[in-house]
Amino acid sequence: MGTLVDLRKKPYNLDKDQIEWVESTLADLTDEEKIGQLFVNLFFFGGDAFSGNTLSNQEIIEKYHIGGARYMNGSPEQVQGLINELQGHSKVPLLVAANCDSGGDGAVKGGTYISSGAQSEASRDTRVPYLAGLVSAREATALGVNVNFDPCVDILENWRNTIVNTRAYGTNAEDVIRYTSAYLDGLTSEREVIQCIKHFPGDGTEERDQHLVLGVNELSPEAWEDSFGRVYRHHIERGVEMIMAGHIALPYYQQQLNPSLKDEDILPATLAPELIEGLLKTNLDFNGLVITDASHMLGMTAAMRREDYVPGAIAAGCDMFLFFNDMDEDFQFMLNGYRKGIITEERLNDAVRRILGLKAKLNLHIKQAEGTLLKTAEDLKVIGCEEHLAWQKEAADKSITLLKDTQDNLPISPETHRRIRLYYLEGEKGGIMSASDEVVENLKSALERRGYEVTINDGTTRIKGSTLSYRKEVDLALTVANVVGYGAQNNYRIQWKTAMSNEVPWYVHEVPTILVSLNYTTHLHDATMVKTAINAYHHNSNTIEALLDKLEGKADFHGVPNELVWTKKWQAKL
Repeated sequence: MGTLVDLRKKPYNLDKDQIEWVESTLADLTDEEKIGQLFVNLFFFGGDAFSGNTLSNQEIIEKYHIGGARYMNGSPEQVQGLINELQGHSKVPLLVAANCDSGGDGAVKGGTYISSGAQSEASRDTRVPYLAGLVSAREATALGVNVNFDPCVDILENWRNTIVNTRAYGTNAEDVIRYTSAYLDGLTSEREVIQCIKHFPGDGTEERDQHLVLGVNELSPEAWEDSFGRVYRHHIERGVEMIMAGHIALPYYQQQLNPSLKDEDILPATLAPELIEGLLKTNLDFNGLVITDASHMLGMTAAMRREDYVPGAIAAGCDMFLFFNDMDEDFQFMLNGYRKGIITEERLNDAVRRILGLKAKLNLHIKQAEGTLLKTAEDLKVIGCEEHLAWQKEAADKSITLLKDTQDNLPISPETHRRIRLYYLEGEKGGIMSASDEVVENLKSALERRGYEVTINDGTTRIKGSTLSYRKEVDLALTVANVVGYGAQNNYRIQWKTAMSNEVPWYVHEVPTILVSLNYTTHLHDATMVKTAINAYHHNSNTIEALLDKLEGKADFHGVPNELVWTKKWQAKL
């Protein structure tokens, strides 16, 4: 028998009327409606990328009785319209989630980026993540979002790990606790938003990505308790309502919890009862809701047949299942799992009770009855407002980090460095998280407005030409890495456009050279020869202007790097 929820206790703290609504609603649901409550569907503008679904939104609600929704892409008007439509058709109001890692940009196109986890850590100022949380809540709730699938409370211990490189708030438990607590304080300071932390039992110890392979946290039970365990205990004590289980194994702890487990029996947390029911819900005393990470990720799909792991996740102790593959098939898999006893009656009711409990905590049922659940065009005015943009600028100023300037290349000016050769390095093109095509032109324009002459280097050729001519023609080599990617490879590094391209830093002793990263923090590993290096964390216009102010000596660098930026290479510090 699993651990049963107590809606009177933290993190629910429901009153008598709220509990009565949960119990009466639960009693009124059919088996099919209970099964539907377990699912969070992912809606796409322009089609369903996973299931090829052709049903209308109303038909999805009426046929599958989903308990939650998430969405991808869309303008503010489109997203708000979708959420209003879904809520308008739902018998039981929906939990609607967004991934606001760093501000409102995670909720909608045009939302305001404030600060990533890495940027927050570099600022050494809790106000920066607080503002990121505050803006996330303001801009997401304007759309109708009521759950935030962030922050990541992972600990970045392995410099090669890029899946949480920018999303982790620190390289040790103390920093992660400090900055994620500030983020959550901002998130909940003005709005009612369900908090969700991830990815239990913790990412950041290895370099691989559970989108592509089973993630493994290989810490001993003692080491885990002294790091990730401290983080989770802290947030559970603070009252976090939801925890996302990752497709990550914790093998040494799993085998301590269940000594009969052989190596071949080790499963990701999403399917491991010893981690969800045992470690999280019992040992850590988590009384809230556990949701799986996305079920299309190979860390889950490689474990067993989908027919088995769809109900298996709920049987293991997870309470919600993130995303359909084929709607009819997955719904039937879950229903069959219940009818076969894989999901017991008690486990199903406990999971649904936890889901309804969060809806009651938000008083979604009261808002639905009063007609105040749906959002209006007036609400959208907060997205990208001047106050938020001012906070974006403040966060950039506090966090942009000078890693080194051992060649004394700074400051620069149009008088001394007028002719700039701009080397622009990108990651994936057309991926889920690919960089904007406008970044390089925006950077070029920003430099030209300050009086520089900018030539964008063609990196598709190996021809370097005369080094003496290069010295005469170029006053500054500015190499900007905007490497962004997600889910297509296990880690992301600088990749030159062609073998021995003329963009590789052969020029570091010919002219002053500056390397700037607009995303990942560990690019010095691939460019240790560069003598001036800066982490700027993002490509928004306020960050670019703040970066240029600092390059020109008009503003100081305030960001503080962690030790991982050196990637354990002595050359990186030279």
